[in-house]
Amino acid sequence: MTDNIDKLYVHRLISKNLKRLRSQQGISQMELSQKADLTHNFINDIENCKKGISIETLAKLSTVLNVAPYQFFLPDDVPNDERAIYVNDFKNSFQNAINQFTDQYLRGDKKEN
Repeated sequence: MTDNIDKLYVHRLISKNLKRLRSQQGISQMELSQKADLTHNFINDIENCKKGISIETLAKLSTVLNVAPYQFFLPDDVPNDERAIYVNDFKNSFQNAINQFTDQYLRGDKKEN
């Protein structure tokens, strides 16, 4: 993956993952739009990478599709059968980073100057 992730890359990830998640559950764009209180055109535009989404929209879509928000950001080059492994690795890496930060900045002995 590149060190310089551009906006279009993120839009493509969200677009592809939304379509994949929706299709896996057998939900039409129309049904998703109604359940998420969004327009059908907006869902279509997201899936076709014509529009981006806000955090609020991401939360709505996650709720309706019953998935964690991070699932919209999984790289599209990870095969479906390897996604669980990828997600587990991602969770472990993220938790390790949080633990290191906590140990270094929140639990560490504070030295007075």
